[in-house]
Amino acid sequence: MPQHSRIAAVLGPTNTGKTHYAIERMLGYRTGVIGLPLRLLAREVYDRIVAARGPSVVALVTGEERIVPPRTQYWVCTVEAMPEGMGADFVAIDEIQLCADPERGHVFTDRLLRMRGTHETLFLGSDTMRGPIAGLVPGVEFVRRERMSQLVYAGSKKISRLPARTAIVGFSIDNVYAIAELLKRQKGGAAVVMGALSPRTRNAQVELYQNGEVDYLVATDAIGMGLNLDIDHVAFSSLTKFDGRRMRPLQPNELAQIAGRAGRGMSHGTFGVTGEAGPIPDEWVEAITSHSFTPLKKLNWRNADLRFGSIAALETSLDASPADDRLSKAREADDLRALRALSGETEVMARATDPASVKLLWDVCRIPDFRGISNAEHASLLGVIFGHLHQVGHVPDDFLARQVKRIDRTDGDIDTLSKRLAYIRTWTYVAQRRGWVQDEDHWRDATRAVEDSLSDALHAALTQRFVDRRTSVLLRRLKQKEALLAEVNDQGEVTVEGQFVGRLEGFRFRQDKDATGQEAKTLRQASVQALTPHFHLRADRFYNAPDTEIDYTEQGGLMWGDQAVGKLAKGDDPLKPRVVAFVDDEAGPDVAQKVERRLQHFMDRKIAALFEPLVKMRDDEALTGLARGFAFRLVEAMGVIPRAEVADDVKALDQDARGALRKHGVRFGQYTIFMPLLLKPAPTRLRLVLWSLANGLDIFPEAPPPGLVTVPNVQDVPDQHYTLAGYRKAGQRSIRIDMLERLADMLRAEDSRAGFEAKADMLSITGMTLEQFADLMGGLGYRAEQGERTKVKPADAVVQPETGEQVAGAATQLPEDTPVMDVAAETAPALEPGAEETPTPADVAEPVAALEDEGEAPVSAEPAEVTDAASNEAVVAETPEEEILPGTAPDEALAGAETEVFYTFTWGGNRGNNRGGQRRGAGGGKPRRDAAGGDRPRGERGDRSGGGGKGKGPKGKGGKGPKGDRDRGPKNFESRPPRKEKQIDPDNPFAAALMGLKDRS
Repeated sequence: MPQHSRIAAVLGPTNTGKTHYAIERMLGYRTGVIGLPLRLLAREVYDRIVAARGPSVVALVTGEERIVPPRTQYWVCTVEAMPEGMGADFVAIDEIQLCADPERGHVFTDRLLRMRGTHETLFLGSDTMRGPIAGLVPGVEFVRRERMSQLVYAGSKKISRLPARTAIVGFSIDNVYAIAELLKRQKGGAAVVMGALSPRTRNAQVELYQNGEVDYLVATDAIGMGLNLDIDHVAFSSLTKFDGRRMRPLQPNELAQIAGRAGRGMSHGTFGVTGEAGPIPDEWVEAITSHSFTPLKKLNWRNADLRFGSIAALETSLDASPADDRLSKAREADDLRALRALSGETEVMARATDPASVKLLWDVCRIPDFRGISNAEHASLLGVIFGHLHQVGHVPDDFLARQVKRIDRTDGDIDTLSKRLAYIRTWTYVAQRRGWVQDEDHWRDATRAVEDSLSDALHAALTQRFVDRRTSVLLRRLKQKEALLAEVNDQGEVTVEGQFVGRLEGFRFRQDKDATGQEAKTLRQASVQALTPHFHLRADRFYNAPDTEIDYTEQGGLMWGDQAVGKLAKGDDPLKPRVVAFVDDEAGPDVAQKVERRLQHFMDRKIAALFEPLVKMRDDEALTGLARGFAFRLVEAMGVIPRAEVADDVKALDQDARGALRKHGVRFGQYTIFMPLLLKPAPTRLRLVLWSLANGLDIFPEAPPPGLVTVPNVQDVPDQHYTLAGYRKAGQRSIRIDMLERLADMLRAEDSRAGFEAKADMLSITGMTLEQFADLMGGLGYRAEQGERTKVKPADAVVQPETGEQVAGAATQLPEDTPVMDVAAETAPALEPGAEETPTPADVAEPVAALEDEGEAPVSAEPAEVTDAASNEAVVAETPEEEILPGTAPDEALAGAETEVFYTFTWGGNRGNNRGGQRRGAGGGKPRRDAAGGDRPRGERGDRSGGGGKGKGPKGKGGKGPKGDRDRGPKNFESRPPRKEKQIDPDNPFAAALMGLKDRS
């Protein structure tokens, strides 16, 4: 070494620029070597020097990484990997106080004693090293560096109250992960830095923190070794650590080394504790803030003058004790433990018999235990590697390929990826050693590629687990107090600054359910701020939307497309419900009022359109007296009311009042008083909603599907609900009231005393089988007697040769297996002879017909053909294969006589409302109440079996029988006083017959 070589110890606390000073000094020389404590720090310094001088003259040598250009001038290394005997102009050792470290201290002590530059040597570290360096290094020059910023103790704080740009230090992986999870929920996430991470993963995590994507860093004490980060506060989550052998408390100088990361450059920093860590003693705080610590007395040392004559000689040299009192023998390190484990194996002892073999064995034993497994497993792996190197001079390619391929997978969680990274680091170390593999470039690239892919996967896994990018981005923008940009797509998904935050349903924001705690508050705050203009734009679009885009549900909800925007509530008038808009408070009162007004306009128009006949009748001032009172009752019942409930009112109405009501579309049926136009699906659906609101129901009854003539009765459903839906209970099923009135018209023509059978038209309009029809008739008050008889074949019918008509008495019966078809007829029928209703007057028919039909009309219709409600096409009943079609010859096996079931129906109900009236067909011309409560004249038909008189021909128009029938039957006498004769209703289908009787009297 030249006499003018400078040896200096640059000592001082953290944030004094010591490392920067060493780099500047090294670049002033032609060649230089700098040793650093961590591969992470080595990579950081390497990048800085490459940026200054280019990659062609800078080498990076660590245990797992070796980048050595041919024209290398500057070597950046970990302390263990520093090349010896190069004669570089400049040599620097950073963090020289690690000479006292129990695990690695002997390496730093060796560099302190033996590494020198030909022109300059620098030792960088803490003031605690002044004494040992002065005693062990003759002629050393001391340079004192003062901290460029102040370091202040901030005490204890909860993690939720830690300021931004904070590094939280943990001393175990589990502790680091737990803190990062908590920060994700409360602060949007944190970057994770640990010494076990690869440089690529570590740099990616640090970048998250440095560029502001997250404001918190969770790290082990690895950040205390010279890593330069923008940290304002350091919080210790614990004051104890496991040093590889035992749990021990951290010393003040160790705390100061980590706390000194806060406040870089001229920025002041703070430190404190958090979580379960107790307070730092006052005397320690004073020592840390004043940078005054107990000087080190002894340094760890291990003999560097090794003897390789045999394994025993090597162990003896490693066990040598220091001659200087300022040095203490280092405890057994991992490499020495591995050597002693392998020296007990017979195969290893047989191979290591010469100095070269022993030196090779020692080099293999120095492979770090990256995997962190047991000593025995680590020694076993080293024995395999030594065997390959000793036997063939290198690790076989096929063996190394199998090991690398087994690790080259990027699936799995954080722990799995971390283990694979530790495994690949072993083979990366092997590939970096000169002469240990055949194709060094190939295997260095291969192992590096696997490490890089695993590093990227680990970074992604750490970010996914510990960083909520959504919350971190929104928090950052909120702190910047800038206007947030929100977007709402066609599906209602809301993104703020590109981050999904929830959905906009109508005028209510539904926040993402995955967000909880502080994250949820942040999302809500950012979303409300960003969505305010969207609420106003959406309200304007809704206000101008056509009614076709708005609808109500059967439970009183109000929908805009598929989004709920409000609901109906009970109002003062059943036909005037209130509207409650669903609008977030954050949208503002203007938006809420606009939405509410639009919904109210929609409902008012909907009720006016669907209930136009009812509204016109209610507002008709020409209705007076009993007619007006009856109209009021009908409005209260919303257009459908059972006749039994208003029997007395109906009886009290004169023909003028009835005519006035009929002009508004009111039909006086035998069972129900109703307005046919209000039986359409759309008015029926609205009627159920309005009635449910007016009566305060929690669950609204729903209308049956449109087009069904009968529906099954559901237990516990009130009769009134069926009435409102346009049906009447009868047996096990309910029949639509307009079709029931058609059936009643047919039943008038039958003799209920002698009994009658169901006609094909009766079964057709109800869509029932004979058995179902019998049950229906039982529900209407008829008795059904079942019988059997010989089935009349179609070929047996007597046909007149000229006219082709069947002779009376040979009518064909419907097959027993007629399928059930609960399908409504689509077209309005001509009135049956004898029916009560007459065509609607022209002045009423035209405006009624002009009403918009919003669904299939459940109006009485003549079922000329049964139609399918879904397809509106005629349904053709398929004939089973075994059925004998008309006109075909019967099969021989069915040649015998067949029987069929038939029912005879007779009236069996109580004629309580008839006031002693006679049975049907008993004669007489005075109108009386029939079984169903409808109005019809007595004696409109004779007995089918009796006939009699001149009445042999068919009925004439209006249902009037032959003239001879008018004189048949007993006369009726009443004891009640004579009452004022009413005018004969011109709408009554028997008006002509009644007028004739009146004239004759």
